[in-house]
Amino acid sequence: MLIESVRPVAGHAGFYTDDQRAIKAGARRDGFAYVGEPHTPGFDTIRQPGEALLIDLTLSDGSVVHGDCVAVQYSGAAGRDPVFRADRYRSVIDERVAPVFEGRPADAFAENVTVLESLLGSPADGGRQPTPSSEPSQLHTAVRYGVSQALLGAAARSRRTTMTDVLADHLATEPANDPVPIFGQSGDDRRRNAEKMLIKGVPVLPHGLFNSRSKVGEAGERLLEYVAWLRDRALELGPDGYRPRIHLDVYGVLGEVFGAPFDSRAILDYFEKLEGAADPLAIQIEGPMDAGTRACQIHAMAELRDGLADAGVGVDIVADEWCNTLEDVRAFVDAGGADLVQIKTPDLGGVHRSGEAVKYCDGSNTQAYVGGTCNETNVSARVCAHVALATDAAQVLAKPGMGFDEGYMIVANEMRRTLARRQASGSSAVTSVVSDDD
Repeated sequence: MLIESVRPVAGHAGFYTDDQRAIKAGARRDGFAYVGEPHTPGFDTIRQPGEALLIDLTLSDGSVVHGDCVAVQYSGAAGRDPVFRADRYRSVIDERVAPVFEGRPADAFAENVTVLESLLGSPADGGRQPTPSSEPSQLHTAVRYGVSQALLGAAARSRRTTMTDVLADHLATEPANDPVPIFGQSGDDRRRNAEKMLIKGVPVLPHGLFNSRSKVGEAGERLLEYVAWLRDRALELGPDGYRPRIHLDVYGVLGEVFGAPFDSRAILDYFEKLEGAADPLAIQIEGPMDAGTRACQIHAMAELRDGLADAGVGVDIVADEWCNTLEDVRAFVDAGGADLVQIKTPDLGGVHRSGEAVKYCDGSNTQAYVGGTCNETNVSARVCAHVALATDAAQVLAKPGMGFDEGYMIVANEMRRTLARRQASGSSAVTSVVSDDD
């Protein structure tokens, strides 16, 4: 089976892109919008609609498979690529990608993604990312992300198998036999959406979006109060025996509250209070500080992690800021800079790179979760479910959007559908591909 055509279409992402610097600097909310001037290059306003570039591959059997080029909500922050503009990259697909892939075998996933990276470059080596003013020849990670999704779907369609199996074969991994634990994200509606998660028995929750000092509290008191409330509601609303893992993203704000060094008595005492407020539930904190560079972030995270271990405080820390490429993930893992690393799928470019990043954590004392962003699409979310299954990741993000239910449904159903088909077919017969037949 061959790839007959490659067609880009401008579309919508599942959320918005937000200027993290402006928000952390205290930008005032105006309903769902923000008031003030953006701080990060590439933003026209502090909050603006997320964009997607939809990639359709038509195969020689007449079927069409899809991939969506999207970028993270907080574009341009902590070493990430700038705001993604779909129209800016349509010509790249038409002029540089389509002529190369039209006529290529659809089943040759390894060869096809190698060709993709030779055409567009790979962020795996930590290469320089584009600036907002750069020409489209300097490719955004979103482009590699979307095209690789479509290539994965084409290989699965051609081989009459699942995307999970194609990736597992490519990575030489043993796929999960059960659904990977799903991590729900609440957005700013952190109480109501958390209650939705608790009623449904979500394994990891609720993200919380604690991205400013006003939300965390000047001394961290609001975060502590929220953890205690969440623990109580989990025990009240959850199914019998339910013990979810609390995962909260604080976007570096605790670093602003306490300052360096990050093994100080003050910050260790605070994390001990977080552990107590969560008891008997386990708790992990994502992005406790933003140290400004990758090297500084790794040092700060390792300092905090070692301090917590020495103090006997059982709070895990999660790497997000400055952990964008495959090289970044390797650096954090090698330095022992986190208990868990987020594999931020749009930032790694090709979906196979996300799989390689999860695999790199195997055998280390760092786990990996297949994350990403609320600013994705149903297509990219479904593909990421296959990345998580193929690598048996520690957890996978419910996405897109911030309403919780929709993203949870998309990711959970894709995993269950895939596992059922693999079991029924002996792992090799029925296709589970994002296509026009779904």
